[in-house]
Amino acid sequence: MVITFGEIMMRLTAPGQQRFAQAANLGITYGGGEANTAAALAQMGVPAGHVTVFPDNDLGRAAAAFFQKSGIDTTHFLFGGGRLGLYFMEVGAGIRPSRIVYDRYDSAFAKLNPAAFDWEKILERARWFHWTGITPAVSATATLACADAISTARKLGLPVSADVNYRRVLWQYGKSAPEVMPALVEGCDVVVCTEGDAADIFGISSTDFPDMARQMKQRFPNLKQIIATRRDTISANHNRLTGLCFDGGEYHESPTFDLNPIVDRIGGGDAFMAGFIYGMLNYQDTARALAFATAASALKHTIEGDFNLVTAAEVEQVVQGDVSGRLLR
Repeated sequence: MVITFGEIMMRLTAPGQQRFAQAANLGITYGGGEANTAAALAQMGVPAGHVTVFPDNDLGRAAAAFFQKSGIDTTHFLFGGGRLGLYFMEVGAGIRPSRIVYDRYDSAFAKLNPAAFDWEKILERARWFHWTGITPAVSATATLACADAISTARKLGLPVSADVNYRRVLWQYGKSAPEVMPALVEGCDVVVCTEGDAADIFGISSTDFPDMARQMKQRFPNLKQIIATRRDTISANHNRLTGLCFDGGEYHESPTFDLNPIVDRIGGGDAFMAGFIYGMLNYQDTARALAFATAASALKHTIEGDFNLVTAAEVEQVVQGDVSGRLLR
C-alpha cells in the first residue's frame, strides 16, 4: 500500500470559463495534492491510503465520503476542530490564465495534533510514503507530523517521495521553506523539484535541469531520483509537457505530449507523481517509470476534477503512442 499525508480541501469552481464576477453558482469537488496522488494510484490498481484531518461537521464528512468513493483506504481519516480549507477556481481560456484563490487559514488539518498519528501502525503494511511541501507550509504541527512520518518510513525501510511544491503565500506561521524543507528532504528517495523551486527553497541557482538535479543529489545524497515536468505554455488551453529525471547517473527525458485542448490542469503534477510511483513499483526501471508518469499526467489534463480517473491500461496505451483519441466501442 502507498500511504500519503496532507490536507484535503473543497474546490469551488466557476461554471464553464466564467470569471468569478460572472458566476451565480459554483461547482463543488474536493482535492489535495497528496490525496490526489493516492486516488490516482487507486484508479490504477495500486492499494493506497491517505492520512488527514477533517473538521467534525457536515462539510468534513462530505469531503471524506468523496475520497472514500475513489477507492482509497480511509482508515486513518481523523476528525477534529477547525474548518475545511477551501479554494476557488476560475478556468482560463486562450490568453487568459486560470486563477486560484485560497481560503484555508485555521483549518482542521492546520490545527492537527502530531501525537494523534501512530506512524508505526499506519505504515506497517506500506510499500511507499508520499508527502508534499504544502503540508509543512500549513502549520508547525503539520511539519512535526510530517517529520515523524518520514522518520518512521525511513526506519521501516520504505521509499519516501515528495513534491516540494513551493507555495510562498502559505508559509505564514513564522518559519520559511528554506528553514524547514531541507531537513525533510534529507529523508527522501525521490523528489519532484523544478529549477525555480530549487532556487527558492534550497538556494541552488541553475536554469538547467540536469545541472540543478546534480547539485540536489550532492546536497541530499539519499536522493535516488530528481524528477519534474517541463511545461511549455502556448495558451491556457494548449500546453506541451515533457517528463525529466536525473537518477544520479543518467539524465532521462520522456516523449513530449501536446495537450490541446486542456480540460483541467489541476492535479497534473499529482498524476505525474502517481504515475512515477506506479512505474517504480511495477517496472523498477527509471526511464519506463518516467514515460508512464508523463503519459498519466497528460491524460489528467483531459479529465475534470482534481485527481486522475484513468486505469493503468489507458496510460500504457498512451505510452505506446496511441494519442489519437479515436472512439472506442
